[in-house]
Amino acid sequence: MPRIDRNGHLPGAGPVSALITGASSGLGAALAEALARPGATLHLGGRDTARLDTVAATCRRLGAEVHAHAIELIDRDATASWITQAGRIDLVIANAGISGGVGRDGIEPAAQTRAIFDTNLAGALNTILPALELMRAQAPGPGGLRGSIAAIASISAFLPAPVAPSYAASKAALDSWVVAQAGAWARQGVRLCSVCPGFIRSPMTARNRFPMPGLMDADRAARLVLAGLASDRRRVVFPRWLAAAGRAVDLLPPQWQERVTRKGSK
Repeated sequence: MPRIDRNGHLPGAGPVSALITGASSGLGAALAEALARPGATLHLGGRDTARLDTVAATCRRLGAEVHAHAIELIDRDATASWITQAGRIDLVIANAGISGGVGRDGIEPAAQTRAIFDTNLAGALNTILPALELMRAQAPGPGGLRGSIAAIASISAFLPAPVAPSYAASKAALDSWVVAQAGAWARQGVRLCSVCPGFIRSPMTARNRFPMPGLMDADRAARLVLAGLASDRRRVVFPRWLAAAGRAVDLLPPQWQERVTRKGSK
């Protein structure tokens, strides 16, 4: 399976210049550290400045040039300005996301629903859309590639989740849009990829009070993400057995789906 090499190169590309959102912890931090090496330039965004500074310091020790930026992705203009002022970017990873559960009555609070869609969908698009235009204007590298963009969706995108309805729905919309647009943008020299991981150890999943089958460390998940991007897939999914199970449950009538998913969350 292809890997980003030890000199910070993607296959067919030069030293990596990458921009990562949600880089202060979890998968975002692991991706930043996996890409950090001499010759790499990292633009790291996040809301928790203390944790972001810690990740940035680690990446600098690994030899990367790092620009850390406190950013609210729901601010469309500020996010676009951050991206367009970064210079040439070879890789953008729209990773930032939030989640939340439901009340004892099974209903998700309205404010939480809006916040999750604002970050997971609108925030992702606020990152991806200006990055697409930036990359389309960049000079092509080897093979005509102008840049790559990965949107971190989720295996939850494949199945409505009563215990996290807005999280699953926002990731489903993001995954569907990215996969639908990937072919058109490939003809412009820009790779678009939807990444749908399962459960990853992070501050977000640490709050879950239900079984998380296939739970993996963020470092391993980062390696799988980068390997998938290097192999030029439009959708990267892992673990595949969990995705297959989600797809199978989604074929059931909605009432049966709810029974299965609620039973699995206890």
